[in-house]
Amino acid sequence: MLAVTAAKQRGSFALNVAFELPTPGVAALFGRSGCGKSTLVNVIAGLLEPDSGRIALDGAVLLDSARRIDVPPERRRVGYVFQDARLFPHMRVAANLRYALKRAAGARYVGLDAVVGLLGLSPLMDRRTHQLSGGERQRVAIGRALLSQPRLLLLDEPLAALDSARRDEVLPYLETLRDELAIPMVYVTHHFDEVLRLATHLVLMEAGKIIAQGGLGDMSLDPHLRSIVGRDEVGAIIEGVVLGSDPATALTRVRVGRGELHVQTAGLPPGTALRVQLLARDIIVSTQPAQHLSVRNSLMGVVTAIEGDEGDADLVTIDIGGAKILARITRAATRDLALTPGMPTWALVKSVSLRGHAFHAPT
Repeated sequence: MLAVTAAKQRGSFALNVAFELPTPGVAALFGRSGCGKSTLVNVIAGLLEPDSGRIALDGAVLLDSARRIDVPPERRRVGYVFQDARLFPHMRVAANLRYALKRAAGARYVGLDAVVGLLGLSPLMDRRTHQLSGGERQRVAIGRALLSQPRLLLLDEPLAALDSARRDEVLPYLETLRDELAIPMVYVTHHFDEVLRLATHLVLMEAGKIIAQGGLGDMSLDPHLRSIVGRDEVGAIIEGVVLGSDPATALTRVRVGRGELHVQTAGLPPGTALRVQLLARDIIVSTQPAQHLSVRNSLMGVVTAIEGDEGDADLVTIDIGGAKILARITRAATRDLALTPGMPTWALVKSVSLRGHAFHAPT
C-alpha cells in the first residue's frame, strides 16, 4: 500500500490530499490541467517538500513531518519518468542504461537484459540520444528508471510530448511492464485512453484535492469522472474473458456478465482477460429481444437507475449480471419505453463501437 497525506501551499494553489493506493498495480492520477497531479508526484518523489505530510510505501516511511523524517530523493528508491526523457546527450543508449544500473541502491530485481527485452531497446543500444525518435527516447527513459531498481515508479505524463503515432508506439511497452513486473506505478495523464489501457486504480483530482478513487470499473460510472472526460467519453468499463474467435466474422467473443460481446481485437487466446469500454452514446436500449438487426451485440440486463443528463437526455444504468453499463437515450425514449428501475431490458451495441484491451490483474 502507498499511503500519502500531504499539504502544500504554492501561491494561490493549495494541495491537500490523503489517500491510500493498492500495490502493485498502476494508479492513474487523472484530472484537468492545473489540478495538482504533477505537484503531488513531486511530493511523493521528494523533489518538493510539503508543508506537512506523511508518505509510506509498503510500511517503509519516506516522509513524516511530525516525526521530522524526510528521506532524500536519491534514497527513496523511487523512479521518475518525466514528460521529456532527460537522457544524457553525450552517452549512447547503452551507457545511459548502465549508468542507472551502477547507481542503483538496494536489491537488484531487474537486470539490463530483461529491461532491454521488455522495452525492445536492443536495436537502439549503440545510438546517440539525438538519433532517437521521441517514442524511442521515452522507452530509454523508462528503462533507465527501472534499472535504478525502484520500489515505486512515477510517470508524469510521459507521453504528453508525443504525437498520436508515437504514443501508440510506447503504450504497448507500458502495458508489458504492468503485466510482467510487480513494481507499483503512479501514472499521471490527461488522456483517458491511457487510463483505459494502463490503469488498475483511478484517482480523480480537482483543485488540489482527491475527489474520488477506486477500481476502474466502478470509477467509470462515477459522476465526477463524467464531468472531466466530457459527454462523448462517458461510458462503462467492464472486464470480460475471451471465449474464442467467431470464424464467420473474425470478431473475438468475450464473456461479460451474463452475456457475450463480439469485439474487434485479434490474436487473443481463450481465457485472456479483456477490458472493454462501452460508451453511453453507442448503446441502444430495447424492452424486448432484438431480431433481424445488423447489431452484433445484445446484452440482457435490468435497469437499476435513471438520471437526467445534459440536454434532453437520460443516463440509464443497466446491470448485465455482475457488471453495470450506461446508456444515453432521449427523455422521450425513456417515456415511450416506460423505463423504470427493475425493468428487464436489452442493451444493443455495434462491434465497431467497442474498444478492448488485454490486461493482467495485479497480484
